[in-house]
Amino acid sequence: MTGHEFAQRLVDEGLDPAELPAKAALYDRAANVLADAGGASNAWWVPGRLELFGKHTDYAGGRTLVSAVPRGFVFVSSPRTDDNIVVTDAGNGEHVGLGQARLPLSGWRRYADVVARRLSRNFAGRSPGVTIAFASDLPRASGMSSSTALVVGIATALIERRELSRTDVWRRDIRSLRDLASYLACVENGSGFGHLAGDAGVGTHGGSEDHVAMLLGLPSHFSAYAFAPVRHIRDARLPSEWRVVVASSGVSAEKTGGSQAPYNHLAEGARVLLQLWNEHEARGESLGAILASSTAAPDRMRELVERSAAAEWPVEHLQRRLRHFENEDACVLAAVRALEEIDDAALGEISRMSQQNAEQLLRQQVPETSALAQEARSCGAFAACSFGAGFGGSVWALVERGRAEQFASEWLARYRQRHEAPRAVAFVATPGPAVTHIRGFR
Repeated sequence: MTGHEFAQRLVDEGLDPAELPAKAALYDRAANVLADAGGASNAWWVPGRLELFGKHTDYAGGRTLVSAVPRGFVFVSSPRTDDNIVVTDAGNGEHVGLGQARLPLSGWRRYADVVARRLSRNFAGRSPGVTIAFASDLPRASGMSSSTALVVGIATALIERRELSRTDVWRRDIRSLRDLASYLACVENGSGFGHLAGDAGVGTHGGSEDHVAMLLGLPSHFSAYAFAPVRHIRDARLPSEWRVVVASSGVSAEKTGGSQAPYNHLAEGARVLLQLWNEHEARGESLGAILASSTAAPDRMRELVERSAAAEWPVEHLQRRLRHFENEDACVLAAVRALEEIDDAALGEISRMSQQNAEQLLRQQVPETSALAQEARSCGAFAACSFGAGFGGSVWALVERGRAEQFASEWLARYRQRHEAPRAVAFVATPGPAVTHIRGFR
């Protein structure tokens, strides 16, 4: 299979045709790594994730509105005759043998090793080896979930090679793509899933919205989901006269290292609110489930917060965390209606509120992402908002279809005039296909 053939398959699945040359180049780069190993026998496309609304809501049982972006990873694999798992980043030649290292790994290799070790524990006895190579055009640590895309890609290659979906262990707990998305989220965050025991994961207390977007996203659509457990709400087509443009700030949105503690702090705030409720009322499974349980529940939750006395969580902090969850969760259904009604004014107002809440209540924005959102509107976007975990990352903007490319260039240029951001990029991000296994190798 050539790179052009691989990319054309993705276009057939709904990828923006303008992306064909880039995806062909990615495939050729990754496949070249396996040339000496007999060539690639399998290939996958794993996209990044765009979150229109739903900042820090999924792990607390809230709702999100997400899609797959047209940038991501190409993974190729070839079977081995031993039990080893060897993975290479075709971009820089870095490689690692998974499940073997005695010293702690860092960066992408740590994520890959966590996946290999978890799958080996959960599916003992399934150990055929595989050589994997990947190439990516997704900006790293940009808030588009490059780390989760890596997790999904490595897991997909191992699941295929070891035929895990044919096992009784798999059939007992993983019955659908939604289950698989939830399981892979647990692989990443370390939680158990059904009968599949957990571990330390990568150390980030995240949810499953990224995995859902990557595995279940629909081309040209945004999909609304509720979480804990995953429930599909409905899909909303991106109006044909609109285009999404994404710009990365150039400030890394790492979920590890220095950003891991503040990221986990937000997740902990939702957990404290759940615990506070469960100490006084009938047990709830998530913050989202509690607030939706009755018309009186939100007021009761606010009352409990006002009376709380958690030493490490002042009342003001819990009030902000609760207000943000309620406001951001409500944005999702409002945005679905605005998309369905092609109401640019309504979507613009929703995005302003979401951005303001992220800055003032969630407090996970940096000056660069706030500036990007402001610059987008100055350049003519009718809606714009930061997205993802925060503490860096990217901003999306909605513009008229005919000026999307020009807007992307102008937006990036204006931003770079005011900020030292050589790593910042901007591109048209029409929602594309989900994880796609390309068969038909010769």
